[in-house]
Order: sequence, then structure tokens, then C-alpha cells
Amino acid sequence: MVLKAMVLGEVVPWMLMASMEFCTIGLTILASTVLSKGLSPLVFVVYTNALSSIFLLPYNTFIVTKNKREDLLPRFFLLGFVGVTMAQNLAFVGLSYSSPIVAIGMGCTIPSISFILSIICRRTKVDSSSSSSRIKLMGTLISVVGAATLTLYRGPVVKDPSTHLQLAPRLFVFLSHTENWVLGCALFAATSLSYSIWNIIQVGIVEKCPDVMTVASSSTLFGTFQSALLAIVIETDPTAWRLEFDMALLVIVLTALFGSLIKSHVYMWCAQRKSQFYVIMFKPFGVVVAGMFGCVFFAQTFHYGSLMAAAISGIGYYTMMWGQIKEDESKKAKVNIQEEITPLLHEEQV
Repeated sequence: MVLKAMVLGEVVPWMLMASMEFCTIGLTILASTVLSKGLSPLVFVVYTNALSSIFLLPYNTFIVTKNKREDLLPRFFLLGFVGVTMAQNLAFVGLSYSSPIVAIGMGCTIPSISFILSIICRRTKVDSSSSSSRIKLMGTLISVVGAATLTLYRGPVVKDPSTHLQLAPRLFVFLSHTENWVLGCALFAATSLSYSIWNIIQVGIVEKCPDVMTVASSSTLFGTFQSALLAIVIETDPTAWRLEFDMALLVIVLTALFGSLIKSHVYMWCAQRKSQFYVIMFKPFGVVVAGMFGCVFFAQTFHYGSLMAAAISGIGYYTMMWGQIKEDESKKAKVNIQEEITPLLHEEQV
């Protein structure tokens, strides 16, 4: 019984979360491959979200009153616009100009960007005497350095292509054939900003509609229609929408299935078993996975500097989480002290 409890409590959550990062990087490499072969990133976003909306439709119960529905619909529209229309389109266009290591490296800056936004919006006060604030500021600085290094310094490739004879074209693509590294990094930085705003909006919506799957389903549906309008305006060539029974269709189906159902359910299960912090602490693990894939399978197009910069961003991410944990512990301590003092005050009044 003890062994079973240990397996369910420690081993299984760890393996599931690690598997999610492996699958995420694997699907990102597959997406980079089909985008390099000519699939429009805007069309890719429309098809994946349309399929995700179908997968999530059974979860969209929307059991709320009419007044609440009218209040939530604009919020779902805004959430879909920021999280799908803006963030995902920026991300996949950025991927078409760079590589998965940029995606994971820039993704690690989201907590720092969220922290900066909360300061600008005056939702968070920076207290120089607080250790948690100092740690968060340090984490933000590290993340900024990591993002800047990722953009400006790539370093040498792991294996020089001139010293290796390539006998056949590669099946998968890590670095885009239409590479524009700085533009790709800038687009992913904008993606991180969009997801930071999306996180802030989502917190307010979940307070009004605690059913997370309903929120995901509704925002995905709105985002699909918005992205479709955007793609129709930009992609004027009708052939860009044509799909065949090839790798592109497979990647679209796998991305929709993984993003809408598998990952969300695994995250919720692990958060219930462990904690929300446990889930988000695995994000920088993607740097290790992407680095492993890059060094082993894509050594001719993978740069040491990119791996180093992504690792710096990962350190910044963990530093931010450390500061957040200390802040939460400090708040809990204050609440406990207040709970201890309150009964004493009541006794004195009696």
C-alpha cells in the first residue's frame, strides 16, 4: 500500500508531466516541419482550433443564468482574441521564422512579463524590504537577459554541416527554412506578452465561471472564428486552405487532440494530486527536452548559444516561482497570525 501510494503520489505525476513536455516539443518540431513545407501558420491555427472546438464541445455546458451568460460572452470573446487570435497566430508565425528552442525559451519569460504588467496596472507593489519582491525582481532581470541573449547571440552550431555529408533530405525540420531569427524571437516575445495578458483575463473569468473546461471551450470557439476571419483577409490564395492526407493533416489532428483534451486533463489531474505550482514548475523542463532533440537529431542547425540563452530564461522562470512561493508563504503566515490574534481579542472584549 505504501509503495502504491508513493507511485501514485510521486512517480506517476512526474512521469506524466515530463511526458507532456516531451510531447509538446515533439509536436512543435512537427509543426515547424509542416510550416517549412508550405502550410500557412494562420491556416494551421484555424484548423487546429476548429478541431479543438469540436473536441471541447461536450464540455461546454454553460450552466449559468441568462444575466451571467450575457456578462460572460464578451469576456470569452476577449479571452479568445488574446489567447488564440493574437497569441497562437504570433507563435506559429514566429515558429515559421525560427525554431522550437525559441518557443520554449521565450515562453519561460511569461511570469516575468506578468509581474511587470501587474506592477504597471498597480495590482502588485514592489517592497524593497521584502525578500520575495527582491527575488522576483532578480528573476525578471535574469529572464530579460535570457530573452535578449536568445535574440542576439546564437553561437556555433553543434555540428558543422561542411564536415558532414548529408545523403538524403531530412524528414523533420528544427530550424525553419525561411529563417529570420530576430523576427522570430520578436514574435515569440509578443506571444509571451499576449499569454501574460491572457492569464490576467482568465483569472477574472474563472472567478465568475469556475468550470475551466467551459471557459476553454468557449474561448477556443470564439478564437476560431476570429482567426478564420484574420486568415481569410491575409491568405487570399484559396489553395492555402487545401488539406491532403499527409503529415500536415496528422499534425493538425494531433495538436488539437493534445492541446484541447490530453494536456488539459493531465494538468488538472496533477494539480489535484500535487498542486498548481507542481504543474507550472515543469515548464523549463522543455529547455532540456528541446536541447536534447536539437543536439542529437538536429546538430547541423542547432546552436549552442540558443541553448544557453534558453537555459538562462529557465533560471529566470524558476527564480520567479521561488519568489512567488515565498510571497505565498508570507501571506499564509500573516493569515495564521491574524487567526491566532482574533480569538484573543474576542476574549478580551468578553
